[in-house]
Amino acid sequence: DDDDDDDEEQASKEQDNCDGAIKKDKRVPGIIYLGHIPPRFRPKHLRNMLSAYGEIGRIFLQPEDHQVRRKKKKSGSRRLDFTEGWVEFRDKRVAKRVALSLHNTPMGTHKRQRFFSDLWNMKYLHRFQWTHLSERLAYEQTVLQQRLRAEVSQAKRETNFYLNNVEKSVRLDKRRKRRKDGEQVSEKSWDFTQRQTEEEIQKKKRASKTGQHLKKAHLIEQKSQSNVSLLAKIFNSSKSE
Repeated sequence: DDDDDDDEEQASKEQDNCDGAIKKDKRVPGIIYLGHIPPRFRPKHLRNMLSAYGEIGRIFLQPEDHQVRRKKKKSGSRRLDFTEGWVEFRDKRVAKRVALSLHNTPMGTHKRQRFFSDLWNMKYLHRFQWTHLSERLAYEQTVLQQRLRAEVSQAKRETNFYLNNVEKSVRLDKRRKRRKDGEQVSEKSWDFTQRQTEEEIQKKKRASKTGQHLKKAHLIEQKSQSNVSLLAKIFNSSKSE
């Protein structure tokens, strides 16, 4: 009988252990959203700080926008910072308690700690699962890729438009140069006479008539002189007789 009682107690303990393991496995994880991530703050810092309150699962910190990252690289800074984050606690009850107790409190416990001047910005996400976060991140990645493709396509169109304008400008410059060279040759090889105006024509006619009158007067003068000389000879010869 004693042996039977011992067997029953052992079986009862094993059953209790199994029930406890099942209950432990049935814990529902909870996710906390972090709305502020200080500069130089890394996932390892987050895990070290929050592990004291409960068992931590997965952690994800959202890197800063690629445009901001590009500007920082141009300024000489290669540091990668994060803008927001999500942390998963194995038990959602612990996650709720942590979010309520730490929200708007200093991140460090001592003034000499690195992030003491920063405050926790926490919010427990009800009925939010890690798969929801994965879907959201996948969607954001798809949108980002589409935006990058659109920017690349726009840059290609602008580049092609610029190159086409440059080619057109070069062709127009060559055409203008050929035209200019052709005009210079024509001016050297051809002599164009400008048409006379009506005033010039009338002036030329008047000058011609005046010249004719002067010519007639000159002839008359010559004839008169010859007649005078002839009469002088006649009278001189008669006197001598």
